[in-house]
Amino acid sequence: MKFAASATFLLLTPTLSSAFVPSSTTPTSFVTRHATLEEVSTPERVAPDAGYIPDWEDRIGLSPDEFLKSDESKSDLSGMWECPLTRWDSEGIDVVKAQREAAKMPHCPLEVRATDADNAMGAAYFEKNRDKLRANLLKYGAIWFRGFDLMQSVNGYREMHEAMGMDPCLDPLHSSGLRKFASERDALYEEVNKPSLRGHYIGLHCESTAKRTAAYAAFVCFQKATEGGGRFLVADGAAILAELKTETLQRLYDRKIRISVSNLDIPPAMPKPLKEGIKSLVDAAVAPKFDMDLEMIYESDGKPGRLQAVETAESPINRHPVTGLPVWFNNAHNHARKLRDRRPCGVPEVGMTEVFYADTMEPLSLEDCQEIKRASEKHITALSMEPGDVLLVDNYRALHGRDIFAGDRFHAVTWFTWDDNEQWRGDERRILEKNGLNKVINGMMDWLPKDFESDQS
Repeated sequence: MKFAASATFLLLTPTLSSAFVPSSTTPTSFVTRHATLEEVSTPERVAPDAGYIPDWEDRIGLSPDEFLKSDESKSDLSGMWECPLTRWDSEGIDVVKAQREAAKMPHCPLEVRATDADNAMGAAYFEKNRDKLRANLLKYGAIWFRGFDLMQSVNGYREMHEAMGMDPCLDPLHSSGLRKFASERDALYEEVNKPSLRGHYIGLHCESTAKRTAAYAAFVCFQKATEGGGRFLVADGAAILAELKTETLQRLYDRKIRISVSNLDIPPAMPKPLKEGIKSLVDAAVAPKFDMDLEMIYESDGKPGRLQAVETAESPINRHPVTGLPVWFNNAHNHARKLRDRRPCGVPEVGMTEVFYADTMEPLSLEDCQEIKRASEKHITALSMEPGDVLLVDNYRALHGRDIFAGDRFHAVTWFTWDDNEQWRGDERRILEKNGLNKVINGMMDWLPKDFESDQS
């Protein structure tokens, strides 16, 4: 039945809310190009811009057999902390003052390049410089470690973050299935390397839902894309806040936003009692599995019969929990439909997202989407990450994403909770009930053909 298939996809695709979107057209070149937004019935899909595009250095890494080996003598981290609850502090922000304050921040990310002496120290480099590096993470929002031999393997990567005193936690959407573990005992998730998803352009986002947010993340490259592309994207939420037109930012702050994470298209002529029954079933049986606060709403985007899973209202600006700095803290660049429709993107309709004004549940206007696109992409650094490179991210300050790629690619990530604040960390350990759904969805995602496109069933 069509409904049964759609319901299955509804189970699969709310997972896309935190991050990643597939591509239906792969540009012939991986050089980013400018895309303007125009009201056309079939918009042209053009790869977005980046403000800074460093050159590749073509460093050679280890083979998969070598870099994936786990040290069995080390403790098993699979019982890691639950992802902590989101720290919201968004009331009473003076937008003009916040923009002035944000404009003073230094460029993100800070680049730290290994010397021969640094490499000779191994993990001791990170232990010795821990306090300075942690302070710089807070100051800059992200640190790009380049040319370190230590992190070319799972074992060395773990030594690095343990030397810095960081405490792993679950992905905020562990049950999503978008990421499976690269090494579960090392608390290491695989990034979005799946062949079926390599054509996705992943827009800027914090690894966050309205309910849960990881404090930090460390993205590691073990193997760059073998046939080109796959740059990792990072941008400073403070820089984006300072860049946005004040009137646009004020409007979005005043009205707040809500994000739809999935669509289920039901025949519009279906009797209302049956439609309400479907809504209640999805609300009771599916939504709780994803550990998100979702409301099931019919036709919020104007499409007859469409049932959408919508997150609660949230401010697009949030104060950093530690520094108090107001920053652009939301996933609109990734989730807005008007942006997805105009860049490489090909998720099935059931997995398409949308961003609404919270007060009226109208989709963001083309004008506001265009301004979010301009301000965000001006401050993207499209990193040329090579084997051993790590991007350490303050998840409340910097946003991240990923360009499309060809061939094979192996990047991975560990999420971290608050290691210096037990109250913020909470006392929840890994929720094992999430594991089954994670594995089922990962199996389905692995089953999809390479370069899956949205017009395929």
